[in-house]
Amino acid sequence: MAQRRLSAEDWTAAALAAIADGGLPAVAVEPIAARLGATKGSFYWHFTNRDALIEATMQLWERACTDAIIDMVEAAGDPPRKLSLLFTTVLGHARSSRLETNVLAVADHPLVAPVVQRVTRRRLEYVEQLFAEAGFAQDEAARRALLAYSAYVGQSQLAARLPALLPADAGGQGAYLDTVLGALLSPTHSVT
Repeated sequence: MAQRRLSAEDWTAAALAAIADGGLPAVAVEPIAARLGATKGSFYWHFTNRDALIEATMQLWERACTDAIIDMVEAAGDPPRKLSLLFTTVLGHARSSRLETNVLAVADHPLVAPVVQRVTRRRLEYVEQLFAEAGFAQDEAARRALLAYSAYVGQSQLAARLPALLPADAGGQGAYLDTVLGALLSPTHSVT
């Protein structure tokens, strides 16, 4: 049976999985080749070196973990529904993957930093836009977006490092999400 020729996308997806499993140091040609059942020659067909793979992988992270989520959320309807879907989605990802935590752990790496900065700005701007669409003044929407993003990053850290501190069952997770959204969407309490 003929083996399928690997694409650059296969390599970047495997590298993204390696980051989720072991951080940026896990992005190494030989272990990823072994994971894919490929040779180093296949890697060099698509990439000149490890740095090129890291750059392509960070672009995939941006598309899969920001662009695709924003596109999905935009189809959800009104702003409160969008915010609820956004939080449900990203907090669910935080529970099941260490990817975000491992990317943020190397946010100062020269190949990672520009992407993390761009993604973080885009995410904050998008969440701010949702709060503004929900009726909050621009300054308040910006503060709530920062608070929401901080909650997400904190939850990601807890899920990766201290998961026992988070609600384990679906009911507890739902109640937690309701509390977060209730606080963020409350029109009577300013975040200032």
